[in-house]
Amino acid sequence: MAEPEEAPEARPNPRKVREGVVVSSAMDKTAVVAVVERVRHRRYTKTVQRTKRIHAHDEANEAKVGDRVRISETRPLSKLKHWRIVEVLERAK
Repeated sequence: MAEPEEAPEARPNPRKVREGVVVSSAMDKTAVVAVVERVRHRRYTKTVQRTKRIHAHDEANEAKVGDRVRISETRPLSKLKHWRIVEVLERAK
């Protein structure tokens, strides 16, 4: 008898999800998202902000500069793009 098929398991380590602000949307299907990370300095214990600019895939070109978006890690889509825009949380005013 054949073994019954099991349901696909969840990923062993879930994909990273970040929130950030779109700083550039001039490219086609790509937006540059600035993600701010607050970390505590190891020696001085002061909270420091680190900003990382991430190229994210935007299939519908819906993100505009100033929008707050949620991005998720994905397979490499190009040389710089390893993230995709999941949803627009807040539109620019």
